[in-house]
Amino acid sequence: MLLLNDTSLTPVSFILNGIPGLEEVHLWVSFPLCTMYSIAITGNFGLMYLIYSEEALHRPMHIFLALLSFTDVLMCTSTLPNTLCILWFNLKEIDFKACLAQMFFVHTFTGMESGVLMLMALDRYVAICYPLHYATVLTNSVIAKAGLLTFLRGVMLVIPFTFLTKRLPYCRGNVILHTYCDHMSVAKISCGNVKVNAIYGLMVALLIGGFDILCITVSYTMILRAVVSLSSAEARQKAFSTCTAHIFAIVITYVPAFFTFFTHRFGGRSIPPHIHIIMANLYLLMPSTMNPIVYGIKTKQIRTCITRFLLKGKDNPSHNI
Repeated sequence: MLLLNDTSLTPVSFILNGIPGLEEVHLWVSFPLCTMYSIAITGNFGLMYLIYSEEALHRPMHIFLALLSFTDVLMCTSTLPNTLCILWFNLKEIDFKACLAQMFFVHTFTGMESGVLMLMALDRYVAICYPLHYATVLTNSVIAKAGLLTFLRGVMLVIPFTFLTKRLPYCRGNVILHTYCDHMSVAKISCGNVKVNAIYGLMVALLIGGFDILCITVSYTMILRAVVSLSSAEARQKAFSTCTAHIFAIVITYVPAFFTFFTHRFGGRSIPPHIHIIMANLYLLMPSTMNPIVYGIKTKQIRTCITRFLLKGKDNPSHNI
């Protein structure tokens, strides 16, 4: 039953319908999502603790990585607990204001994820193209200001989403065909004009994603030119190896993001709803799950610190008591 406020066509709550077409296998779908979420939480908290506790990792590159891990935890936690409640316990109802809050956090943290990846690309650009100035350019103060500006950019651009969505009349019902409150998924069940929402959503995507991808592309173009000009093959290989993990992180972040964004607006009925919803969840989960694994394998300093940390644990005398 759709309950409306007395003064407007605003529902008291929404119903998140989960994954349309896969209602019978919600429980089975939940297992890989729960596994990925557990890996994401464990891996990212472990990586943050390692960077905090190991002095050898107190470098700009690793501080940015800790910021990425922190963002990953917030990003997947903003949706996955609620999604698992839907899939496990059929708890589909969400308060209207809670839905707006979830929408705000989802888009803020995804915007911040993109911004941190851009900052990490700039970090690699300075490290490879201007190695002698690396320590003086990327000071702790600069890193803190860059992280704060990235967060504020996301907040300021995402806040209008909540007001644009709140103003809409919802006379078609309150069932959202999704596992969480995404901006356009909520707007689409409105009986009002959502053209402003669609245009502003596209503008935000260009201001955040488009700008960040442009900066990343320019950074890696300059890095490639600098690496190719190196005379030593060993130096070229070392320079490339420092960028491998970051390039992989960019791919697993932006490919699902672009798929979700464009299918929402231009996919129409050509893509089954359950494919879109699953990709939308992977868009939030995939980077959070894979980033700590990729950086743990591909980054030599982190591998060394993990090995030393594990060996220290084995040599601890308390284990022999």
